[in-house]
Amino acid sequence: MDIDARSFAAFRELVYGRSGIVLAEGKQALVGSRIGKRMRQLGLTRFPEYLDWVKGRGGEEEVTLMLDAISTNVTSFFRESVHFEFLRARLKEMFRAGKNHLRIWCAAASTGEEPYTLAITVRECDPDPACDIKILATDISTRVLKAAVEGRYPKNRMQGLPMDLAQRYFDRVGSREEPLWSARPQLRTLLRFARLNLATPPFPMRGPMDFIFCRNVMIYFDNPVRQRLIAEFHRLLAPGAFLIVGHSESLTGLTNGFQTVLPSVYRRIA
Repeated sequence: MDIDARSFAAFRELVYGRSGIVLAEGKQALVGSRIGKRMRQLGLTRFPEYLDWVKGRGGEEEVTLMLDAISTNVTSFFRESVHFEFLRARLKEMFRAGKNHLRIWCAAASTGEEPYTLAITVRECDPDPACDIKILATDISTRVLKAAVEGRYPKNRMQGLPMDLAQRYFDRVGSREEPLWSARPQLRTLLRFARLNLATPPFPMRGPMDFIFCRNVMIYFDNPVRQRLIAEFHRLLAPGAFLIVGHSESLTGLTNGFQTVLPSVYRRIA
């Protein structure tokens, strides 16, 4: 559906106010198409009608569904693999030094490939069974979080995960015609999933976190939203702990309290 300029401007303002996501001018056709699908489900034909619905009768639930429709979720197992190599090296050092308490936050969990990759990386470092390990996985989209909690993936979504790791941490389920790979309890027990809007700090977590993965998210925010988010990451990370962002992202130009370790990897300054 083609969206008119006035309606697009109204949705841009609403989406930014509720999620911090900046919808660029070039996204007009994409937004019209995605919101149009939701409108058809409601039997609405005009964008101003849907805007009134979101602000009125639809309430908070409809705002969530609208953001679900607009959100872009691109992910895969071991995406930007250098970050997991860095994590593995640091974890091995920590576990050799006797670390018995580990907290990791995956701030943009999407459909789950990233948090399950984090859990695999932790397990592959062979921590002491008594080590208290928790991985928090959050996302603004309830739709993708549901898929992440289910933790079941078709073969084409398992690309990037070596076969030996797939066989070690996933079970083959489903029919012969439509097989799925389902995450085993040894991964699931490390993970907790929750909905969270990164544009609205402070967050309910106390910390301290040892690692925060917030990759390929801040590219959708403007600098004021990024600045608030970075300040919250600084609050939640332990001194010397690590923030990992996407390869296309940087903290350059932001007042942050972080030291660059590698491109897109930062250490919290005490």
